[in-house]
Amino acid sequence: VQLQASGGGLVQAGGSLRLSCAASGFTPDDDYGIAWFRQAPGKEREIISCISWRDGSKYYPDSMQGRFTISRIDAKKTIYLQIRNLVPEDTAVYYCAARTDIYYSDYESQSTVCDQTHQVWGQGTLVTVSS
Repeated sequence: VQLQASGGGLVQAGGSLRLSCAASGFTPDDDYGIAWFRQAPGKEREIISCISWRDGSKYYPDSMQGRFTISRIDAKKTIYLQIRNLVPEDTAVYYCAARTDIYYSDYESQSTVCDQTHQVWGQGTLVTVSS
């Protein structure tokens, strides 16, 4: 499995951005949990959201509710992160990552935990928000 994130760039505060994560190597009978993370300069990596490849169920930590939307298009094997009303504090490198160790993902019921445990990571895409 490989992931490639793209879509970052320089954006003015108040704007929106859609990041893409192109996945390859997914096998039809397997399930995956895909997540978006970010890491700002001098700060720890934080999780933004997780989505089930199997059924599209999603999870957002309380701190990420509202301005972030994760989605996927199966046919394109691509996972998206829409960010609205960007603020300078959103400046960070954004990563997508995959869990390959789950059999049946379900983030809506939280039977699958959305945390830092991911085996495959993309290279990251830089988002810079100017004030």
